[in-house]
Amino acid sequence: MVDSYIWGVVERISPEAPVPIVNVKKRDMRLGGAANVALNVQALGATPILVALCGNDDAGKKLRFILEQQNMSAEGLVSSTTRPTTVKTRVIASSQHVVRVDEESDKIANAEEEQQLLKRIEQLLPSCHVVIFEDYDKGVLKASLIEKTVALAKKNKIPTVVDPKKRNFLDYNEVSLFKPNLKEMREGLKVDIESGNQEQLEKAIAVLKERLSINGVMATLSEHGVYIDYKNEKLKFPAHPREIADVSGAGDTVVSIAALCVALDLSPQRVAALSNLGGGLVCQHVGVVPIDKHELLAEALSEKI
Repeated sequence: MVDSYIWGVVERISPEAPVPIVNVKKRDMRLGGAANVALNVQALGATPILVALCGNDDAGKKLRFILEQQNMSAEGLVSSTTRPTTVKTRVIASSQHVVRVDEESDKIANAEEEQQLLKRIEQLLPSCHVVIFEDYDKGVLKASLIEKTVALAKKNKIPTVVDPKKRNFLDYNEVSLFKPNLKEMREGLKVDIESGNQEQLEKAIAVLKERLSINGVMATLSEHGVYIDYKNEKLKFPAHPREIADVSGAGDTVVSIAALCVALDLSPQRVAALSNLGGGLVCQHVGVVPIDKHELLAEALSEKI
């Protein structure tokens, strides 16, 4: 995806309708979606390799240009002639998010597109230390592609980490770490989990682990922090008090940190504590921004993580 920003100021209301008039001061285009996860991975010091579908359009060309500027490989990108590149345009005035405009398609990738994606995965995966499934529910990830990729990762002894969405929620069998938020767990399992109810949460995670035969689950709980059930450990970490400016992209940061921790075979305590810390740090910035590893390290040391 491309995250497009229009920055401006509001000085009056439109005479045509009761809406603000934004006087544009700056425009910006950034990597978004799975590419923002890749940015976080890169910001933490690792080398991301994207495999994704984008449109054969101007936004797709812009996406490739930004990747090049970021010294990030585009060899895993597949251009589609049947769908546009997803662009999310956010209008921000005086640090306030006014409106978001989405240009996208969420139809299922066709057979040819899936084969091209799988070909890229087969070529690129063996050199990797961890696979991240960043599912934005846009139709690119589908059950058959997920199954084949997980099998290939297991064959190469590479761990798999998932940031799921509703459509494919129960298709991630036998992955290493599954990272849903509360909303995704409620929708994916069709169960009621009250915010802050530890007993309901633990029961839902036990059901999820059994149904998917997965090694671990790390649930992000918004203001209630993070809960992890992984490697026979069950731990809960409260959210750190923050001045929240924008929650956009926090989940991308969390899964990036978690995945690198899994690749390094760190303890469940460090996986969850570092992910929880990083997710909060990026919420202090307006717009989708990658984690600052120096800031993360400083806070981790002060928290004795």
